[in-house]
Parts: sequence; structure tokens; C-alpha cells
Amino acid sequence: MAEIHLTDLTKSYGPTEVLHHIEGHIQDGEFIVIVGPSGCGKSTLLRMVAGLETVSSGEIRIGERRVNELEPSERDIAMVFQNYALYPHMSVRANMAYGLKIRKLSQAEINRRVEEAADILEIRQYLDRKPRQLSGGQRQRVAMGRAIVRDPQVFLFDEPLSNLDAKLRVQMRLEIRKLQQRLGVTSIYVTHDQVEAMTLGDRLMVLNGGYVEQFGTPIELYDRPASIFVAGFIGSPAMNFLPAEVKDGSVVLSNGVIIPVESPKEANVTLGIRPEHLQPEPEGAIALQVEMVEQLGANTLLHGTLQGTDKALTASVAGHATYENGEFVNFSAPASMLHLFDPETESRLEL
Repeated sequence: MAEIHLTDLTKSYGPTEVLHHIEGHIQDGEFIVIVGPSGCGKSTLLRMVAGLETVSSGEIRIGERRVNELEPSERDIAMVFQNYALYPHMSVRANMAYGLKIRKLSQAEINRRVEEAADILEIRQYLDRKPRQLSGGQRQRVAMGRAIVRDPQVFLFDEPLSNLDAKLRVQMRLEIRKLQQRLGVTSIYVTHDQVEAMTLGDRLMVLNGGYVEQFGTPIELYDRPASIFVAGFIGSPAMNFLPAEVKDGSVVLSNGVIIPVESPKEANVTLGIRPEHLQPEPEGAIALQVEMVEQLGANTLLHGTLQGTDKALTASVAGHATYENGEFVNFSAPASMLHLFDPETESRLEL
């Protein structure tokens, strides 16, 4: 196990820079999730740590070693891929043992490691089967078993659950988290699914366009997002954003609605309100005109617009709620739950 230091990392393809000055310190035994939309550079960053992509500038250290120039086989890492990458003609046992045979470990040691990993992952009964005889979840367990037997310093996961159905994804992500906690191995996990990121990671690194937008715990990113991008990406359903002005100790929306805040400053702002923080209240100042209702069982999502504007607004109401299209529903919003952003830089404002 080891710490990982990413120092001023950049990655360029010819004149085009795709990763920009990435900084991060990953502690020993920590589970870090790199999250962001498609094309933001998260898999490229993971592949740089693995040694599958060269570093254009900056430094990667695993433990005490600078690994920029080391081959993947010399970095003491194990990687789990999206597509399992199992040998179809080999049994599960042979797939898990293959890397150990290449390293010329004794047969007794190989058997011990394979059977120990199989017990951890509850796949001992499948050791003599071929991959085609397994379900997608079972194949992913074999891929993880192949990583575990190597006893590496670092686990790297590249969207390992993308090929699974929704129910199995939930089950497997819980198993991956429990497995990582049990083994205590430093891990980096890449995903574009923010729910997966929030439930798995000790800390999240949010990438956008090759830049780190924020690096912190899931709750830090949820409660105090550093930018409009993070605020809109973390949380489901996404945060509402409304143009507003801070004036005379209040936030004034474009339709004249006034929400008191404690601020001596005045500024044009983008107001952020999470749907779950809008509280139904008959006399509430924020009126949503309903356009669509989503019944989710435990809660109900109301989609519509802010009264008197064309600005989209979503609210989450506990339990079963029935509303008609066109109906107005009033909400209040506690000042402590409001988020203010600079409309030009899109950075968080502390007023």
C-alpha cells in the first residue's frame, strides 16, 4: 500500500493539451473517485497513473518512487477494466493465476492466492468454469480477483460497472467498497456516474475539460460546491440555477421574489437551490408552475418554471404528491441552503 502524489501533471497530444496542471495527494489506503462527464480526461489521468499513457510534464509518485518512466509492470499496480478483459479459452482459475505465473511464483503460492481471492469474492465454485459460462457480475468478480491476487500497492478501476444492469451495479459498487475497506489498498476509481462517485469515494476529484474543479469529500462537494459545474454535477436531481441580485440584505430573483440573506454586499449572482431544499409552503415566495410530475415512490419530482419567467425549476417533495400541469405550487427556501455563484467566473461566492 502507498500514497500517491500527482504534481502539476499535464497531458498533450501534439499541440493540444487535454489535462491541465493536475494536483492531488492520495493518502495510503484511501479510495479516490475521479468523476466527470465524457471527454473530461478522467480515463486519461488513470492511464497515466497506470503507465499506459506518457506524462507530458509533471510528476507521479507512488510511495517513495517517481514512476513517470517506469513500465506498468514495474509500478506495483493492478487495474480492473470496463470490459473484464478475461481470456475466453482459460478457466476462471487460470485467468486469475496467469499474471502470477508470468512472475514465476511457485504453484503452491499461486494456488493459495487464487483460492484466498476466490473466497473473498465468493467465486470458489466457479474456478473451473470458462468466462462464457458466467454472468456479467460474476465475470467482473473474476476481473477483480485477478487484481487482488497480485497483492499490489494500488488498485485502479476504469469504469468497471458500466456493462452491468442498474440493479447489479448497485450491488457490485457496495461489494467493491467493502472489498477495498477490507483489503485497505489505495484505490483510484473512474466513473461518469455521480451517484456511484458519492457512494464509493472517501474523496472525489471532479474533472471538467481537463481541469480539476474540486477535490474533496462527497459531503464537501454537496454542501459547498466550488463552482456552478460542481454544483450542477453533484446531486440528483441537479441543482436549480436562477439569475438574481443580492441587494439590501436579500436575494432578489428576476421576477421580483425576495429571499432574505445575511450579506452586507451587493452583487449580481447566480442563485443555486437544490430541489430537495425547496420546502412546500402555501405562503412561500417561490412559485413553481408545474409542467411534469415524476412519481418515484419515496418522493415526487415536480418539473416546471419559476412563476413569471421561463427559468426551469425542479422541486423534490417527500412521499406521493399529485399535481396538475399548469398548477402553481409555492415553496420557501432557507437562507442556509442557498448557494451563490459569480455569473461570469461561475465560482462560488461567499457574501
